[in-house]
Amino acid sequence: MTPPGILPPVTPPNRQGAAQTGGGWAWLRLVGGEKRREPWCLTRDASKMAALRAVLGCRGAPAPHPPPGQCRGAAGGLLQRLGQWFYEVDMVTAWGERLRRHRLRSRNAYRGFLRDMYGDNVVAAVFTLSCGGRVRFEGQEHWIRPESHWRPEVLHLRDVPVVALDLSGSPLTYDGLDNLVPLTQLQHLDLSGCPHLDDWALGRLHVFGDSLRELSVARCPHITERGLATLHHLRELQRLDVAGVRVPSPGLVHILLEEMLPACQILGMELGDSVGTGTPTPSGGGKPPA
Repeated sequence: MTPPGILPPVTPPNRQGAAQTGGGWAWLRLVGGEKRREPWCLTRDASKMAALRAVLGCRGAPAPHPPPGQCRGAAGGLLQRLGQWFYEVDMVTAWGERLRRHRLRSRNAYRGFLRDMYGDNVVAAVFTLSCGGRVRFEGQEHWIRPESHWRPEVLHLRDVPVVALDLSGSPLTYDGLDNLVPLTQLQHLDLSGCPHLDDWALGRLHVFGDSLRELSVARCPHITERGLATLHHLRELQRLDVAGVRVPSPGLVHILLEEMLPACQILGMELGDSVGTGTPTPSGGGKPPA
């Protein structure tokens, strides 16, 4: 089959002076009307030769042109490579963000498989230790520290209620509180410096209204005055640390917290604080003693 743009070879009758070997002469008509006289022995594979000339840019076959608007030269290649690079960077960034959120959800997943076997106190203790926090059971003076994600001694305390949790600086979220809210005798809860804790999560603490004595939400960047207003359910609260919580009027919020919780000592947000910040306490944000 003859390629497009190339006419089939035309074989004229024998002419005087034609070559006696090779089967005579033939004429090839190329694009543009130009003719070329070739020996017939060379025109047997004329179709293949014409296709080769078109690929190599021989005369009679116009060179391919880039489509309109397409960049040419080194600048065009550089822009194309840069565009591809930025596309790959965006894909990697998006993939990394999805992976981070997946890990955060996994760390805050409810340990329901432990509840049926060991109870709510073991679930809360195991979750706290897996987040890098500390836990203390009733009748103990020392804290169980996160030397590993699993402490066998926790299982021996399955019937002893948890009274204190230190989750300061942990990746605790709203969903992670599912592991804590079943506790009925929790007295001390340190949530200071939790980067993912927000007003919605703070509103779930009302379940500890009859037991919680000390609470710290110092330096939590996503907590506002709206979340602090939900703490009025904590009727037994005796000490509340809100140092470093950013609110529009720290002094005014301090007064409102004192009126809302008259029997509670409020740390942070003094009347002399500047607008938008709370002054951290010298004790380091209400962290419990070891």
